[in-house]
Amino acid sequence: MSKKTSIPESPCTDTVVGDILSSWRFDISGLSAEMRTDYEQHLAECAHCSNRQRLHRNIDVFLITITSFSVLAFLLAIAVIRHEETLRSWSLALQVHQMTLVLSLETAAVVGFLVSMLAWVLVAIATPAPGYLNGMLHEHQDRERQKHAV
Repeated sequence: MSKKTSIPESPCTDTVVGDILSSWRFDISGLSAEMRTDYEQHLAECAHCSNRQRLHRNIDVFLITITSFSVLAFLLAIAVIRHEETLRSWSLALQVHQMTLVLSLETAAVVGFLVSMLAWVLVAIATPAPGYLNGMLHEHQDRERQKHAV
């Protein structure tokens, strides 16, 4: 019988600020510089909150990436189906409660594209991923400018 040893998670150093930062949607990049100093200091000092925020942002970026790839895949499918006549005319007739439903590949691709776009918009609205990615891009550009200025 082996015992699993786990490293206990370090507790938050300031529970009030930690509770605010632990919210999934909370992103300090949209705050003014004066307002975010306490939060940035807390994230620098508290490994628990820093790790939690990093996890949240990674999940946000993963969701926006997956939905973006889904949109691109359905766009590619639409382009291929529109180009290939045999695929455009292919359809499937389904018998549903005494109704015949004809579903073509093109219709399925368009519906998939619309659902993917809706998912992308919902992820962009529900998470701070676009702002987070924009902030990362600006930081990278600033570092490149500083590197070239020296």
